[in-house]
Amino acid sequence: MLSSGSFHVSEAETVGIIIPRCRLVRILRKHGLEGFVGRKVADWVCLAKHESSYNTRAINRNKNGSSDYGIFQINSKYWCYDGRTPGASNGCRIHCRKFLDDNITDDIKCAKLIARRARGLTPWVAWRKHCRGKNLRPYVRGCYSPETVALTAGGGA
Repeated sequence: MLSSGSFHVSEAETVGIIIPRCRLVRILRKHGLEGFVGRKVADWVCLAKHESSYNTRAINRNKNGSSDYGIFQINSKYWCYDGRTPGASNGCRIHCRKFLDDNITDDIKCAKLIARRARGLTPWVAWRKHCRGKNLRPYVRGCYSPETVALTAGGGA
């Protein structure tokens, strides 16, 4: 996430649940990410796609000795404790292994803290490279019910 020099651990070690795109859209909307820090759910889905390929157990090791964990690739130098990163600050007050389970509620909570402090999604390299300023509609296309589309467009009661 915050480091440009990372490498992927072998896929056999990291295969977790791959959250289907539209399911992720629903989860993120439920957790209040639509409009959070001025970004749309599509930004978050794009970020997750390019950080972890929607894999809840993704781990990347960085050249600086830190690691990135989970669907949002949360970094152990700044945001979580993994017991191996020198000088870690654990800003989210959580063990990194919590970002590797299939319940992403804690991942979302920490990602929101990161985004709130940064006033956006710029801490994520993948978002800056692949999502910022791009057409992100394909990341949410087909994921909304007709009722949701009507409400989003300003229709409904």
